[in-house]
Amino acid sequence: MTQAADLLDPAERLDLDGLRALQLERLRNSLRHAYENVPFYRESFDQAGVHPDDCRSLSDLSRFPFTTKADLRAHYPYGMFAVPRERIRRLHASSGTTGRPTVVGYTENDLSMWADMVARSLRAAGARPGDIAHIAYGYGLFTGGLGAHYGAERLGCTVIPASGGMTSRQVTLIQDLKPSVIMVTPSYMLTLLDEFERQGVDPRSTSLRVGVFGAEPWTQDMRREIEERFAIDAVDIYGLSEVIGPGVAQECVETKDGLHVWEDHFFPEVVDPITGEVLPEGERGELVFTSLTKEAMPIVRYRTRDLTRLLPGTARVFRRVEKVTGRSDDMVILRGVNLFPTQIEEIVLRTPGVAPHFQLRLTTSGRMDALTVRAEARPDADAATREAAARSIVQAVKDGIGVSVEAEIVDPESLERSVGKIRRIVDLRERRG
Repeated sequence: MTQAADLLDPAERLDLDGLRALQLERLRNSLRHAYENVPFYRESFDQAGVHPDDCRSLSDLSRFPFTTKADLRAHYPYGMFAVPRERIRRLHASSGTTGRPTVVGYTENDLSMWADMVARSLRAAGARPGDIAHIAYGYGLFTGGLGAHYGAERLGCTVIPASGGMTSRQVTLIQDLKPSVIMVTPSYMLTLLDEFERQGVDPRSTSLRVGVFGAEPWTQDMRREIEERFAIDAVDIYGLSEVIGPGVAQECVETKDGLHVWEDHFFPEVVDPITGEVLPEGERGELVFTSLTKEAMPIVRYRTRDLTRLLPGTARVFRRVEKVTGRSDDMVILRGVNLFPTQIEEIVLRTPGVAPHFQLRLTTSGRMDALTVRAEARPDADAATREAAARSIVQAVKDGIGVSVEAEIVDPESLERSVGKIRRIVDLRERRG
C-alpha cells in the first residue's frame, strides 16, 4: 500500500534540516518549562551543573540527567506536573503492581497532540478516514484504549470501543460490524484467532485488513503468523504512558521496517544500559525519550528500559527504532546465560501443537536457578503431541540459547491474562541473603 503524499501532515513533509531546527527550538523550550515549573527537574539540573540555556545543539541534551520510573514513583502523585492541577484534563496511571503507580497528567493541548499522533500513526499503518476501527485495548487508567480511541476518531474513523475480554463477543462484533482496522495487543489477537477457529469461522474471511499491535514486544515470527492466518497487514505501534501513551512511534505499512519516531514531539536517544553513554546511530542499547511539546508533564531523558537501535528514516524523514523485542529489566540471567522472552517466543511459535501463549517460571532447585517454559496447547493437541512439544522446546532452547530448561504444556487458555497480555515472567526464586 502506497502512502499518498497529500495525506501527510506538514511535519511529515519537513526536510532533515527543517526537522532538526524545529526539534532544537522545541527542546530548549521544553527544558526551560521543566526547569522553571517542576522542582524535581530544577534540583536534578542544578546537581548536574546544567541549565536549559546550556542546550545550544541537540547533542547538548546528553549533558542533562536521566529520569527514571523510580523518580516518577518518588514524586507520586502530582510532583512531576508542570502546570496547576486545575489545568489537568485527564489522569492515567500504571498498574502499580511492583510499587507505587506512576501517574501522568494531560492538559487540553496534550490530549489534542496525543490524538494527532495516534491519528498520524493510524494513517501510516494504512487506516483512512471512514474506516471502522475495532479497539480491543483495555480502557481505563491504562493509556491504550482511550489513546487509540481518540486518535481513531481524530483520523475520522468510526470507533468500536470493544475494550478487552469477552472474547467470543469480540468475534461476533467483528463479524457483524465489519471493522477494517483492529487495535489490540498481539497476544490477544492470537486469542481472538483461537476463538474464530473454535467457532468454526475462517479468520481470513473477515473484513479486517489492518492490525495495529502494541503494548508488548512481539517478533517477526508472530507478525508472519498473524498476517498469514488473518490475511491482514500487521504493523507495530509504540508508546508508553510516561512519554504520552500509544503513538510515540509507528511502523509504516508500505515498508514494515521499524517504527518511525514522531520526532517533532518526542526526541529519541539510545544509550548504553550500563554506562548511560549515548550510542551512535545503528548501535543497540536502551531507548531514552525527551518530550518536546508536552505541557502537563514534560519528561527529560526518560529511560524506557526498551532495547533497540536508531536507524535512518525510510518512509518518513523521522528516524526509526528497530522493532523492540526485549527490555533490559526483562532479561533473565540463568546460570550465566542471558535470555529474553522473545527468544522463547520464536521457539514456541515454530513448535507443532502449541499455541503462541507462554510463560517463563523461575524457581530455585538446590543452589541453582531453574526455568520452566509453560506453553498452552492448541485445542486439538493430544497427550502424545503435548509430550513431543515439551521435548522439542527443551531441545530448541538448549541448542539455540545454550541453557537447560524444563517445559510444561498446559491446557488452552489456562495462563493468567491481564489487559489482554500474559504475564511473561513469574519469578518464584528464593532470595538469598
